[in-house]
Amino acid sequence: MVSHAAKKQPDITVFRGFKESGKYIWSPYVIKLEARLRFAGVKYTTDAGSLKAAPKGKVPYMECRNLASTSAPLALQEESIQSEVLLSDSTLISKTLSNWGILPDLNSDLDAVKRSHDMGLIALLENKLSFYHTWERWIQNYYTMRDYALWSIPYPIRVVVGLLVYRKYNAMLQGQGTGRFTAEEIAAFRHEIWEGLNALLATSRSNSTASKDDPFWALGGDHPTEADTCLFGFIVSVLICTAGPDSQKVVRSFPVILDYASRIHDRYFPDYEKWDI
Repeated sequence: MVSHAAKKQPDITVFRGFKESGKYIWSPYVIKLEARLRFAGVKYTTDAGSLKAAPKGKVPYMECRNLASTSAPLALQEESIQSEVLLSDSTLISKTLSNWGILPDLNSDLDAVKRSHDMGLIALLENKLSFYHTWERWIQNYYTMRDYALWSIPYPIRVVVGLLVYRKYNAMLQGQGTGRFTAEEIAAFRHEIWEGLNALLATSRSNSTASKDDPFWALGGDHPTEADTCLFGFIVSVLICTAGPDSQKVVRSFPVILDYASRIHDRYFPDYEKWDI
């Protein structure tokens, strides 16, 4: 994979919702975005940011400065000299930076079948597994999740805001459908997905030409695709999130999944605190 690190890069700050540096946060989408940047060797800094400042009212979002050396529209290049250009949503940020020549197109050499597999894997994670994780964290383990996600809000205001967030997620999950299943059914759905992912990774590892310590990739290629950024994000999110103990137990029962994430961490995130083995 060709690194873009040798090119002159803009100044990038990723806002993650937390000030802590040198460690992952619980959001799989933040980890996904950071992986996308690191796979390309693009340097960035991190900060907490604010949901009020986020263009779409969520994290992660990104601030870019000094875009003059990129393929960004001329108006944005000029704007970035005087002030920051804000981008939001992990998928849209990656696509935008790729269009601007800051990130490579990870899927450029995939044929139509591989592209559909890549899209399908991402959809499985973001449009299905994500809802099961949200239910586990915000419904089953509400207090743990509330105190982590709303860390910046002091008591007793956090109690009130937490109830509002709980009601929002509960209504969303009821409307989406996940909230209509029993805990046992949701647990079975989660396990089925992780079991399938472990089988996919086992096949990819057995077919990989990488050395014992080098990363291997979900679709079996020589370099990561967009699906790898997403899959890595979801795996690490589960491994570090104490508001999802059932999911964490399931993921830890699959050694190939752990090996996949561990190799990527060791290669691309050596400066970050690793999850407990």
